[in-house]
Amino acid sequence: MPEEENKNSEAKLRSIIATIDVANALTAPLTLSIENLLKISAAEINSEEASVLIRDGDAGDLLFLAAIGKVAEHLKTLKIPSGKGIAGFVFSSGQPMALTDVGEEDTFYAAVDQQTGYSTQTILAAPLRHDGEIIGVLEYVNRIGEPPFEPFTSAEMDKVALFAEAIASLVNAYESAKLFRDLSDKMLSQPEKMRFEEVREWLQDLRETTEHKEMLDLAVVVREIAGRGANERRLCKEVLESILRYSEDNAETSFLSS
Repeated sequence: MPEEENKNSEAKLRSIIATIDVANALTAPLTLSIENLLKISAAEINSEEASVLIRDGDAGDLLFLAAIGKVAEHLKTLKIPSGKGIAGFVFSSGQPMALTDVGEEDTFYAAVDQQTGYSTQTILAAPLRHDGEIIGVLEYVNRIGEPPFEPFTSAEMDKVALFAEAIASLVNAYESAKLFRDLSDKMLSQPEKMRFEEVREWLQDLRETTEHKEMLDLAVVVREIAGRGANERRLCKEVLESILRYSEDNAETSFLSS
């Protein structure tokens, strides 16, 4: 029946939009947290520029997820081709690198400097690992001040390894949220038997509803609790599961469900 099909389509769209908006609500604070860690860690090793690169799709290219420094905003628009550059080597090999003079390194990808106008001279790069898998690269470039720059030390590489663990956890959370968002975007882009203007107006009305706003608020609260520690995450999970069980039991015994 056409009416039933319309209801099913509306329910599907509601679910997709909810997923996209929750994912967006989660990814933005994660990138901000990553940038904050970049600032803290860069200050620890007296580095001028720092960035996090992640894989972009199946082709294996790397893109800048987060960056700080003079050319940070420009970097976020660039990609490094698969297997190219210091970042590409670290990503594929899983080995950290500290270079005193990138001009003497054949694997250095000079195109990034050419496009940003920046002059990279020293680099410290470390892999980002989660559950044994390399999910990105953490890079620090140059020292604060004027060249010639002092080389990065082995002690600083050890410090960076600790920061890499924390940043890898955030990157993994970002990737998980982004996966849901990308899948939902793909589903939403599929042809529907509705005019675009009607869909746009419907989406605007949906996002203005109290229910939708409360759902996003709940997602943000859960994210904040999850960031407080293992005990808080466990307690939050138990409380939410209890609410879910209560809701299911209530639905089974409710007169409204008969």
